[in-house]
Amino acid sequence: MTTSTRGAAKTPAVLVLEDGRVFRGRAYGAVGETFGEAVFSTGMTGYQETLTDPSYHRQVVVMTAPHVGNTGVNDEDMESKRIWVSGYVVRDPARVPSNWRSRRSLDEELAAQGVVGISGIDTRALTRHLRERGAMRVGIFSGDAVKDDSALLARVQEAPQMKGADLSAEVATTEPYVVPAIGEKKFTVAAVDLGIKGMTPHRMAERGIEVHVLPATATVEDVYAVNPDGVFFSNGPGDPATADHPVSVMQGVLERGTPLFGICFGNQILGRALGFGTYKLKYGHRGINQPVQDRTTGKVEVTAHNHGFAVDAPLDQVSDTPFGRAEVSHVCLNDNVVEGLQLLDRPAFSVQYHPEAAAGPHDAAYLFDRFVSLMEGQRA
Repeated sequence: MTTSTRGAAKTPAVLVLEDGRVFRGRAYGAVGETFGEAVFSTGMTGYQETLTDPSYHRQVVVMTAPHVGNTGVNDEDMESKRIWVSGYVVRDPARVPSNWRSRRSLDEELAAQGVVGISGIDTRALTRHLRERGAMRVGIFSGDAVKDDSALLARVQEAPQMKGADLSAEVATTEPYVVPAIGEKKFTVAAVDLGIKGMTPHRMAERGIEVHVLPATATVEDVYAVNPDGVFFSNGPGDPATADHPVSVMQGVLERGTPLFGICFGNQILGRALGFGTYKLKYGHRGINQPVQDRTTGKVEVTAHNHGFAVDAPLDQVSDTPFGRAEVSHVCLNDNVVEGLQLLDRPAFSVQYHPEAAAGPHDAAYLFDRFVSLMEGQRA
């Protein structure tokens, strides 16, 4: 990625998809060039949380909501220390942000962090194209980076694909750190960081959990060195088929029977640890308005998603695994994609979506309570 920040609002920009379709607009954020996987998010709010979600590493996010940037950028809603998206695509950026917490405009923040974006294009047409053709590689070019369309297409087609990408170690912490319990400490949890969002350990801390966040390279010995009551595997970017190390660590946790909870990438890791396969979705689930049914209660939740891969597990039968019986606990009502797994003979479960609700509905917050219940049961 190469960037500069001068005169972005009036600078022509071009978006080129790997199948040759081209969209022309204006630079938004930094001026330069960037590459990634083109995906779309259907959330109408929460763009700051989306931008700072490490799971979006190496992805160019297309916002389906037409107006973006209305509330500016604040210093409280960051889900990590930086913006992780490779590029950003909006239709009508806010000319002036308006919110009592706003500290600067979204355009300014993107430019300051070197994120190349494009505005003024038909994002509805682009989204329909991605739904029909599937997520694909893309490049955004502005300023001196704009060349002949055929030359730009060749650059895009040389970029790496998401399938087969091993990315979690690129976004995870390199050193362990602790998020203390809020109020009385009740439990200790070892959280393997595969791209964790800041709100996730906070949700556990609210429930009296001291969270030890460990690097993606942590071993089973590292996990148990903190004497955990439970183990958590986070969300993160990349292809779960490449995540052999986290799968091995999770299998070690399952062998010991420690209560286990996984979110998003963690759900895919659990699927692989149990012997299921994973596959790439055509265009994935991204947004804060996805309907999921909890099959254990029958309740339907509106949930926040960010995943382009899914677990290949049978929906309507109990499966025998090396760690006992397992079943699909949650399913997406839009397309029957597996959205959760649970073991019936060991204290372990996972969901494909984001119950920490940053930003998104709070329907799934009970899952943290379910994790607490598993640790209480194990202690008893």
